[in-house]
Amino acid sequence: MAIGYLNGKVISSSDPVLPIDERGHQFGDGVYEYIRIYNGRAFMMDEHMDRFFKSAEAIKLNLGQTREEIIAVVDDLIGRSGLSDCDVYMQATRGIAPRNHLFPNVPASISMTVKPFRAMDETLRENGAKVKLLPDERWQNCWIKTLNLLPNLLAKQEAFEAGAFEAVLVRDGIVTEGSSSNIFLVKDGKLITPPATKHILHGITRIAVLSIAAELDIPVEEKEFAPDFIFEADEAFLTSTGIEIVPVTSADDRAIGDSKPGAVTTKIYEAFMKRV
Repeated sequence: MAIGYLNGKVISSSDPVLPIDERGHQFGDGVYEYIRIYNGRAFMMDEHMDRFFKSAEAIKLNLGQTREEIIAVVDDLIGRSGLSDCDVYMQATRGIAPRNHLFPNVPASISMTVKPFRAMDETLRENGAKVKLLPDERWQNCWIKTLNLLPNLLAKQEAFEAGAFEAVLVRDGIVTEGSSSNIFLVKDGKLITPPATKHILHGITRIAVLSIAAELDIPVEEKEFAPDFIFEADEAFLTSTGIEIVPVTSADDRAIGDSKPGAVTTKIYEAFMKRV
């Protein structure tokens, strides 16, 4: 069953628990993490915890708990839920205090949910996904996994309304990432992806793919590229915790490669699932 957690208490995920003066509600003043659970075990938990704590540190948020304590809560919630394949969402905010732009001297507020995995339409993996190129209108520090996702939501919605699965964002003539994913291209057998600068989220699945490429002796180049380069690629795919690896076969209704999921993408996906 779906289950929730707020500041030390296990609750129903549908319980009304948000105080009106919660900083996440008032300002989006917090960070979050999303973890996949396969067969009762968290995938790449260390990497997720590294990013969670780095994000909190970047916004000067003292979580008030150690990573071991947070992992123990996650494990407890998974056990209580009875779910073996599920999503864990955790969120930390600057706490509960009367609205004021200055930081309050109150404990951080930590919440979590454990819910059944949101299954993706597998035909996307079989046939490939469409994406839409859109301007990257987010702030400068996209590497921090903050709660402030309105530009991402607007881009995702615009892509959806255009019949696309994902928005691929472009900043100053350079492709950055998807609205909720990282992007990879394959050109002449080489894997190409934007470098992990402050303008992209340093995705956990992205880390896994780079590691898998090294194991498979697939050359990798982390470099900036313009939107037109997407159409010169032989293959393209998106990565994220939720979608894992999804091939991309067109952008703005223009074909990428032969408009089919490519051999390199398939090879990496199969290796990823073996790792899972």
